[in-house]
Amino acid sequence: MKTKVLVVDDSAYTRQTMKKIIEEDASLEVAGIASDGIDAMAKVLRLRPDIITLDFEMPNMDGFSFLRWLMRERPTPVIMVSSHADSRTVFRALELGAADFIAKPTRRASTELQTIEKDLIRKIKGIKNVRLDILSRNLELLEKEEEPGEQKQIRTGRRAVDMVAVGSSTGGPAALQIILTRLPSDFSAAMVISQHMPKGFTGPMAERLDRMCPLRIREAADGDTITRGTVYICPGGFHLGLKKHEEGKQITLREGKLTEKYIPSVDHMMSSVAESYGPAAMGVILTGMGNDGKQGMLEIKKQGGYTIAESEETAVVFGMPGEAIKNGAVETILPLQEIPAQIVRIVNTPKIRGRA
Repeated sequence: MKTKVLVVDDSAYTRQTMKKIIEEDASLEVAGIASDGIDAMAKVLRLRPDIITLDFEMPNMDGFSFLRWLMRERPTPVIMVSSHADSRTVFRALELGAADFIAKPTRRASTELQTIEKDLIRKIKGIKNVRLDILSRNLELLEKEEEPGEQKQIRTGRRAVDMVAVGSSTGGPAALQIILTRLPSDFSAAMVISQHMPKGFTGPMAERLDRMCPLRIREAADGDTITRGTVYICPGGFHLGLKKHEEGKQITLREGKLTEKYIPSVDHMMSSVAESYGPAAMGVILTGMGNDGKQGMLEIKKQGGYTIAESEETAVVFGMPGEAIKNGAVETILPLQEIPAQIVRIVNTPKIRGRA
């Protein structure tokens, strides 16, 4: 049976472009198109789509109002379609229950449309596995301050960590916010993050998280020298690695290619962290579709580093953490709300004497 998609957008060009892209895949069908939120409400009730692609700037009823109605009346996985200029609305929409987003197609370069086509089809196919109940619970966590209570103590018999590498995809922005807002200002390691996200969106995400969190959070730039207590988010469209430098370790960025499945690549980042930091590295794999990160997590573990995967009970999509677990790359499996405390426990462990 084909997956039914409802396309909601006030731009006739975008509607037709999206319809053409979706219908080129034999397993998908466009059940209907809608030009505003009111039209979309009627078509949701009549057509009962499996997935909705949703624009936010629309007449009569905007995307935010429609999304609130949808998640209350008939929860359905939603992929936002947003231009770079609307990047701030992306994070608000994710907090209202949208599962993922893609960049809005334009009439510009054909290479851009190729990128959008690949991204859209992959996300539509993967988003069928989104757990909307878990997404809703995780969004509730964003509204809560961490409550003090008894935390599960996980014995590891080791060591301080100098670098934490975090990989995430679908459901990742909320998961990252939950973790980063719960790390203390005296966090003694550096952190690098690869979140599957298009160009133009990671900068605003880093700025937003920086305002919310005790740590310094920034979009990584090529040549940045790694500093403790700083979080570096890989720019969309690039892969992040590390190299040794006379002043310490530096970030290297390489532009992704259309032929590559995952951009940014969690595997590339984590493998580089494993090589640079060895047993002083930690890998954390969060919610996301696909298997990016399973090899990089294994490299960190092989080098004596510590690895954590988000558990199935809280992962919006259990693809990435599930694949890393099956690959034997994971030392500890934890629900999302317990991951920040475990990261802090390991990172702030006093160094073993004689260790660099």
